[in-house]
Amino acid sequence: MPRLPFRIARSDAREASFIGTLLRSETVGGVVALIAAAAAVIWANLDYSSYQSLRHHGLGPLDVEHWAADGALTLFFFVAGLELKREFLLGSLRRPVDAAVPVVAAICGVAVPALVYVAANHGTSNLRGWAIPAATDIAFALAVLAVVGSALPASLRAFLLTLAVVDDLIVIVIIAVFYTDTVHLGALLGAVAALAAYGVMQRLRVSTPLVLLPLAVAAWWLVHESGVHATIAGVVLGLLTRVLPDPGEDTSPAEHLEHQLSPISASIAVPFFALMSAGVQLTGGLGLVKHPIVIGVVLGLVLGKPVGILLGSWLVTHLSPAELDVEVSWRDLIGLAVLAGVGFTVSLLVSDLSFPGGRAEEAKTAVLVGSLLAGLLGALILGRRNRHHRELGR
Repeated sequence: MPRLPFRIARSDAREASFIGTLLRSETVGGVVALIAAAAAVIWANLDYSSYQSLRHHGLGPLDVEHWAADGALTLFFFVAGLELKREFLLGSLRRPVDAAVPVVAAICGVAVPALVYVAANHGTSNLRGWAIPAATDIAFALAVLAVVGSALPASLRAFLLTLAVVDDLIVIVIIAVFYTDTVHLGALLGAVAALAAYGVMQRLRVSTPLVLLPLAVAAWWLVHESGVHATIAGVVLGLLTRVLPDPGEDTSPAEHLEHQLSPISASIAVPFFALMSAGVQLTGGLGLVKHPIVIGVVLGLVLGKPVGILLGSWLVTHLSPAELDVEVSWRDLIGLAVLAGVGFTVSLLVSDLSFPGGRAEEAKTAVLVGSLLAGLLGALILGRRNRHHRELGR
């Protein structure tokens, strides 16, 4: 049987321009979020009381910390939902043969870090944190790739984008299923009704914000009140938004919203969450390396993530007709797999959902350390591969 190469589906010029704009906004957002995270760590270690005071300051129905986690990240997940639907209908996930390698790589890249964490925490009460090292932070990964990978094949960037999209989908499902402790049925039914109404408005081609925005806000608040994490509302709203343009439309509602909201999500919402979530006190010193939570998260991100991605890629290329793009070597993929261990945004969120108090601080410290190590190692490997590709192109 002839082998079919993995390839990202060919896009027309307009689609390519859209993806390029999206990647640039994510890259800038990654840099801004990194600055916000560094500021949070410095602030928390210089004046922890004032940092905590701001986080717990009430602002309407929520405090500032929950506005960041339940509010700002809902915008982030709404954009993720738009991206997911776009990829399924127009992009790299619309043909199974094109998406086979990164999809299986993403699945294994979620499973293996979770298994590493469970192995490190076997016999403890910390097993609830198994999903912390599961997620790849697309903004940070793209930021690193933009800095060190100017000569790398375009298909490698497309592989990372597809991997991160599927990764986001899996982790979204994990949050909904495994991190919902109690459900208030009345509020959940109200949320379903608001979401259904939003979907009907999309089908009826209603585009006025005066109708859609109140429905979206109502759905978000009712999901929050139901006990399900509010960010799930963002994902579902994104998936319900119309992606295919009608005849005569220059852009679909989903594409218009992504153009409008991606910069806000990447450069404001995610950095705001980083500022309110990454402020951990680095008081444990070297003693932290003995904590099972820290060991599990760091090993999951730095070791489990690349092993899972490479294992999944190897399995699908040896057990099916799919294979890597001819421009991408396994050495390139090793660097990308290591870089995917940058798990910042969603890993911090899952840390908060997994543990209270001190254990959450340990988990967040591990996320920062593991993501930093993965980013540095990935940048080192991909930097060498970038020089190799630049020399080949001369």
